[in-house]
Amino acid sequence: MLNRKSISSGAYLESFDSLPKEILWTQAQIDASMAEALVQRSDEGDVWVFGYGSLMWNPISEFDKRVVATLYGWHRSFCIHIVAGRATPQHPGRMLALEPGGVTDGLALRIPAAKLHEELRILWIREMVTGAYTPRWLPVVLRTGEVVQALVFVANPGQAQYRDESRVEVVATVMARACGAFGTNAEYVYKLLGALSDGGMTDAYIDALAQALLRHE
Repeated sequence: MLNRKSISSGAYLESFDSLPKEILWTQAQIDASMAEALVQRSDEGDVWVFGYGSLMWNPISEFDKRVVATLYGWHRSFCIHIVAGRATPQHPGRMLALEPGGVTDGLALRIPAAKLHEELRILWIREMVTGAYTPRWLPVVLRTGEVVQALVFVANPGQAQYRDESRVEVVATVMARACGAFGTNAEYVYKLLGALSDGGMTDAYIDALAQALLRHE
């Protein structure tokens, strides 16, 4: 189960023990990645995080503001190969990331400065189990028109789990059979579709993938 208790207790990281040791990050690596990213911040105070996947419906980290936002220059892509979480080594699946090009609508979540270290550490443990993402500080446009610098986890093409083929017709076949401790791979897509709809957003890639997965049922 993905929640604060499982992350804080260490149970979340332990659930990935079946992964090859060469790709599984230690807590020390996760902490070092967070420290490096914070040094690269251009300002102080509160931190905005751009959620484009499960952060939209299950953020876990506590935040004090939630706003529909747009990130330009990046698009959703199921380009991360997974064998745990919502998959197994026998039935691998795909996890979502962002790749260059296009536009992505999502949610900007603001973490207050007073809770910054605790909440970001939870976020880093959640996202950086294998270092499959690269944390970036990128400008996002809030629905109000305000532009803020936000923390965004994008795909790391140099990581072993990265796959350069993420077309709907390719990944749907893989994802349709994938299921693990956190549920099915298809369920993730359906939840994302619902979260987008709840925020008055759409994504043609996610729409097409959901339709393709339904045809596999």
